[in-house]
Amino acid sequence: MKKADTQKRAWIALIGSIVLTVGLYAAPHSEWFAWPMILLSTLAHEMGHGIAAMMVGGEFHSFVMHPDASGVATWSGDVGRLGRGFVSAGGLIGPAVIAAFLFVIGRKPKRAKSALVVLGIGLLVALVFVVRNLFGVGFVACLALFCLVVGSKASPTISQWVVVFGAVQLALSVFSRGDYLFTATAETSSGTMPSDVAHMAEALLLPYWFWGGACGLFSILVLIFGVVGFLRRPG
Repeated sequence: MKKADTQKRAWIALIGSIVLTVGLYAAPHSEWFAWPMILLSTLAHEMGHGIAAMMVGGEFHSFVMHPDASGVATWSGDVGRLGRGFVSAGGLIGPAVIAAFLFVIGRKPKRAKSALVVLGIGLLVALVFVVRNLFGVGFVACLALFCLVVGSKASPTISQWVVVFGAVQLALSVFSRGDYLFTATAETSSGTMPSDVAHMAEALLLPYWFWGGACGLFSILVLIFGVVGFLRRPG
C-alpha cells in the first residue's frame, strides 16, 4: 500500500469514527451506546492500576467491575511512597495512554488487525488471573472474543476502524469522566473509599486537586502525542 493511501485511510477512519460517535450519542436511547463505552474506560482505568503496580514490583491480585461502571483493582507490595503514587496515577492516566497507543497502532490497517489479536489474548490472560466477579468476567470475555474475531476474521480496513473507534471512545472518556480527578472520595458498588488523587496526596503530599490537575494535563499531552502520531505525514 502506498504511503499516501495509508494516510488517507487513517483520516477516513478517524473522521468516520468521530461522525459515528456523534450520531450514536445523538440518537434516541443513546445511553445504551454510552454504557459499554463507559465500561471500556473503567476497564482501562483499573487495568492501569494493576499494570502500574506490576511495573513497580507489586502484585496485581484482582479486578472487579460493576454494572454502574464502577470498579476496584486490588494490589499489594512494599513499593514506597513514589510507588504508591505511581500506582494510583496509573488508573487515572490509563484510558489516555491506551487511547494514544491505539491511535498509533491504528495508523496502519494490517498493524491494527494484529493489535486486536494481541489485545484479545491479553484480555483472556486478565480474565484468568485477575478478573474476579461475574459481571466483570462477562464484559471482559465478550470484549476479548470481539477483539479476537475481528482481528482474525475481519479485513484490515474493518480492524483499523475498530481500533480507531475504540481510541476515540477512550479519548472522550478522559474529558467526560474528568470530574473524578478533582474529588477526594469515590462512590462505588464496593462502598465509599478515598479517590485515586486522595491516595496520591497521602503518598506524595500536596493537595489532591494538584495531582488531579497533573494527571489531567499528562493525559491531554499523551492524547496529543497519539493523535499526532496517527496523523503524521508518511516519512
